[in-house]
Amino acid sequence: MVRMPLSASELASLAASHDILRLGVIADEERRRRHGRKTTFLRVADVSSALGAPVDVPAAAGECRIAGTPASRGAAVQRVREVVAAGVKAPLSAYSLADLEALALGDGVTVRAFLEELQAEGLELVATAPFERLRDPRRSVEEVNIAGLRLARLTIDQLPAGEPMALYERIAELQYDVKVVRAFAPLPRKTNPAVPTTGYDDVKRVALARIMLPSIDSIQVDWSLYGPKLAQVALTVGADDLDAVSPVDDMSEGRRRAPLEEVRRNIEAAGLEPVQRDGRFDRRA
Repeated sequence: MVRMPLSASELASLAASHDILRLGVIADEERRRRHGRKTTFLRVADVSSALGAPVDVPAAAGECRIAGTPASRGAAVQRVREVVAAGVKAPLSAYSLADLEALALGDGVTVRAFLEELQAEGLELVATAPFERLRDPRRSVEEVNIAGLRLARLTIDQLPAGEPMALYERIAELQYDVKVVRAFAPLPRKTNPAVPTTGYDDVKRVALARIMLPSIDSIQVDWSLYGPKLAQVALTVGADDLDAVSPVDDMSEGRRRAPLEEVRRNIEAAGLEPVQRDGRFDRRA
């Protein structure tokens, strides 16, 4: 049976309801309609944005991510050059689009020109686009695409006050305009003291994101930030992709506790099929 799209009043009723089970069932139906049992996960090697810092990227990494805020526009470009020169094989992502906007503004150059500099040095993906921090989300995300780069994930840095519906409506409008957002991570990167949250709230946000953003292919949860317990629940209420799994195959606590085995086991425990991918969303063995 094909479920008809929910009306605005039905969505509002769901968002206001405390019936997380019904919400989760609807989100899971949408997730399975789109992806079946397939659940992707990405092993990420973080390297520092500091110039001259070590570049250690295990072969298992599906994405090499330059993490942190560069000191300047020149430092951002130079660091990409350094990492590429180190012979990294995984797709290279770097930086927050909001930070790149600020650096471009400070240097009096356009965001597009800055992004084109990074692309020319070998950058493939902008690591994150924190929606609520972007000066003009539509224009900024379009500039990523025009510069020949991809956006790895749309994110939320801190939750705004109020229900998530208004935020998701704005993100839906963004995707309607740009049509290039592949993955959205609805859970915040940082805690907002003014917006206390619980596991119940996190699950509800994931489910609503899946229901309200049908034009975005993947709803993502950061494994390193939120851990296996919340990630496993999120996979049953609409999430289909796990980000930032360690690429280090540490067997010191036994094979079952190694990162690769742990993430696969948690996905399977949710009744789903684990599929390892790279930063381009291509399947890895």
